[in-house]
Amino acid sequence: MLHKPKVLPSSSQLLHSPTLRQIQNTLIAPSPPITKQTHLKLSRRDLALCANSSLLLLLGSQTLQPLNPTKALAEEIPPEAETNTIDEKPENQSSGNTGCTNKVPTKKAFLDISIDGDPAGRIVIGLYGDDAPVGTARFSNLVSGAAGITYRRKEFVKIMPSYVQHGGVRSYGVDAEIAKRTGSDLTNPSLVQEWERENGKCLGTKNLAGTIGIIVRDPSKPPPKLKLVARKGKLEINEEEVGIEPNGTEFVMSIKDSPELDASALVVGRVLEGMEVVKRIGQVKTVQENTSSPYFRVAKLIGDKRAVVAERGFNRPYSKVQVTNCGLLE
Repeated sequence: MLHKPKVLPSSSQLLHSPTLRQIQNTLIAPSPPITKQTHLKLSRRDLALCANSSLLLLLGSQTLQPLNPTKALAEEIPPEAETNTIDEKPENQSSGNTGCTNKVPTKKAFLDISIDGDPAGRIVIGLYGDDAPVGTARFSNLVSGAAGITYRRKEFVKIMPSYVQHGGVRSYGVDAEIAKRTGSDLTNPSLVQEWERENGKCLGTKNLAGTIGIIVRDPSKPPPKLKLVARKGKLEINEEEVGIEPNGTEFVMSIKDSPELDASALVVGRVLEGMEVVKRIGQVKTVQENTSSPYFRVAKLIGDKRAVVAERGFNRPYSKVQVTNCGLLE
């Protein structure tokens, strides 16, 4: 057999041939990472949200830029100029209470108060005969007894942190019979009209500290209920009144500014003397409210009469606070 001759490598090939260490390094060297082509799937809703958010960012950056010059201008204004601009007001601009505080009393009345039979003092009231003539006439007639009925021996029925309320004269019973015999009118449509007119004049708080007001309406009174009534073979819609409107004899005396009374009370005067007596009445202990009780809320919601009776007793004084004597002063 013929043997193939062995070919020995040349010296150049031996110089350039890889060594064993190089071969091992090439085998051990990490291979380049294999990248996977991932496809991101976005719905139309996601694309719309991204477009809207980018649009909002673009608009926000454009709208914030015009505000920078105004900020720079504000920093350039000296503090003295700012105080001058704040303090200056147009002369024809009213403060809102000018029509409430510039009233002049034309009559004087007094109320002698007792607490649990002990004399507490006298309250002297100035009545606004020119600004509230109808309300002043009603209060004057009840104080002097010219209407046949009076505030004497009548009690205060409600004491709140900012005002005290007198119960006035009842629209039923002995007081109503005496009022009918003397021809006195216990209705209050004219008082409501005067209250509306005074609200247009005075734009601020009407029942300020020390003022006297007559209760002429109940803002919490619900609207009348509609009922179908058969009359003469036909169905007619009848309105049934819910609750009773005030008769215009209850009055309130404000210890503090009481804007909550503006929707119901007509201001007829203010306290001239004896404000300490009014504050002493406001310190009498009263029945605490229980409107947060779930039982009361349910009873009020379904129209239970017991809830109405209980509500009348809230903030009622434990002591007997009444007017022992009253009248007009010359």
